[in-house]
Amino acid sequence: MSAKPTNNRKTANNTPKDRAESTVDLTVGRPLVRILVFSIPLILGTLFQQLYSFADAVIVGRLIGDDALGAVGATYSLNFLILGFVQGACIGFSIPAAQSFGAKDERDFRRFMWNGVWLGAIMSVIFTASMTLLARPLLAFIDTPAELMGMAVEYIVVIFLGIPSAVLYNHSAALMRSAGDSKHPFYFLLVSCVVNVVLNYVFIGIVGMGVIGSALATVIGQTLSAVLNCWWAFTRIPIFRIRRDEMRWSRHHIARLCYVGLPMGFEHSVCAVGAVAMQGAINSLGAAMVTAQTAGERIRQMFTLPMESVGMAIATYAGQNYGARRLDRIRLGLRDGVIIQASYCVVSWVVIFLFKEPMCRFVLGDARPEVMDAAVEYLFIMSCFFLLHGSLMIFLNTLQGMGYSTQAIISGFGELAGRCLGGWLTVAGGGYLLVCLSNPMAWAFALTYCVVMVTVVLRRASGQFSSAGVETADMGESGVEAVAA
Repeated sequence: MSAKPTNNRKTANNTPKDRAESTVDLTVGRPLVRILVFSIPLILGTLFQQLYSFADAVIVGRLIGDDALGAVGATYSLNFLILGFVQGACIGFSIPAAQSFGAKDERDFRRFMWNGVWLGAIMSVIFTASMTLLARPLLAFIDTPAELMGMAVEYIVVIFLGIPSAVLYNHSAALMRSAGDSKHPFYFLLVSCVVNVVLNYVFIGIVGMGVIGSALATVIGQTLSAVLNCWWAFTRIPIFRIRRDEMRWSRHHIARLCYVGLPMGFEHSVCAVGAVAMQGAINSLGAAMVTAQTAGERIRQMFTLPMESVGMAIATYAGQNYGARRLDRIRLGLRDGVIIQASYCVVSWVVIFLFKEPMCRFVLGDARPEVMDAAVEYLFIMSCFFLLHGSLMIFLNTLQGMGYSTQAIISGFGELAGRCLGGWLTVAGGGYLLVCLSNPMAWAFALTYCVVMVTVVLRRASGQFSSAGVETADMGESGVEAVAA
């Protein structure tokens, strides 16, 4: 299932010293500390990323109007469907690289890196061409309200034209994280966030470009962060050094990347299909409820995206330790990851409980009372179930980090079932309350499956590694350190 560990601690021009200074080895040290420290730049990155998404919503809502905010929100499920696949696939492409890093095989790391680039280029061409042509029919398919359709199409077409930038950013950032560098993708994302917010105000408030300006600012900001990622990786991190013989297409590496990466993309898209179904149910309630849910969802994402960042850290952690055959550390990582998520969920709930109305008012401005009340209700109900989402991120990403992304697709079907059930009950008369409960139902279904699968996979891998004499042979000093921790 994964690359075999080797003893290639020194390859070509790279030395262990270069490697240690540029990257982080997650196969040693206390798991709680390692995961937390590695997660902090990811958490800050998603917070700033969501901050500029939040700022986008405020600028669009305040400078253009409620309908413009609703139009942007109506595109969320389609955005999630395609860009979610891109993000999932790119994270998946980095998993074999993380396993190679954990196994100290730097040549294999670079072969996976370059073959991931070729797959990303193919993915960019296919999605950009198809989705810009299908944007309007797909928005019509999910019953986007007529008064929102024009602006929704304008916004999502520009976003889809930026798919190549999204692929480049996600692939470069995921590869840097797989080698233990979570700081610099955060720094460059921070720069792009500032650029995005400034351009949003300029394009909308000064130039008067409307929702097109908001989408264009997003694409420009993401392109900038992608370019900065590539510049840093190729000029500052030794393991990324270019060697022509390692850049060529490899059937073996392509097959492995597709086996791990594409299922992760499909898992994100299966979840997004549920979001599309849910969006259709929300649209059936009218423009006011679409706007309310959009505002509540933007705030909700600002709180839950850090949980997903911890999940991304867990995927890298599990990938490196699985490559090093350190199942003991993976088990400790599961425990410590849940502790981190639970602590964060308690703090988030308290903040939302105290400030839910001011936060919704900040996004919606002088919105109608029914819109404001519905947004507050959505946000509070969601906050009560955050731990389901946080725990799902730990178990799902552990499963994916170990290379079992095909099995992880089933968790996506669990989320699909939860959202489809919520959408069906909404249309059947359940009303807005079922809209608020759909995501928690989806999280619960997926979490149940992932807990069972992680337990089965770890038990099976433990038997395989023990019979091969790998786990005990590779323990060494790091094994003693992990047991002591």
